[in-house]
Amino acid sequence: LIEIKRGHFQHWALYIGNGNVIHVITGGKAGDNSLPQSTATEGIFARKAQVKKHPLNEVVGDNNWCVNNKYDHCRIPFPTEEIVRRAEPWVDIKVPYNVLGQNCEHFGTMLRYGQGVSDQVSDT
Repeated sequence: LIEIKRGHFQHWALYIGNGNVIHVITGGKAGDNSLPQSTATEGIFARKAQVKKHPLNEVVGDNNWCVNNKYDHCRIPFPTEEIVRRAEPWVDIKVPYNVLGQNCEHFGTMLRYGQGVSDQVSDT
């Protein structure tokens, strides 16, 4: 899991190799693979998101980031190949989005561990 620090919140993505991540984004247009320039406020009110595959460096931009598999101490991750196999079919799929219960961290942890969790929500 890649944690990208964006001011007061974090964006989460799943690294799948070859410099790419799969992540959930709000905003953007159907069929458009560019990164939307949505604001944090737009993400709070979004009800739909899209799963996208992008180069990590494009997703990170000028933000600080780190590998953060913080739940490995209390959850068993799937093997790497299984995580990537589970993630790939989601690309370009629209998914329900809710900042409190179905956000980018929930999506990444669902693929890694089989259950979506988000400390940034429970800490809020």
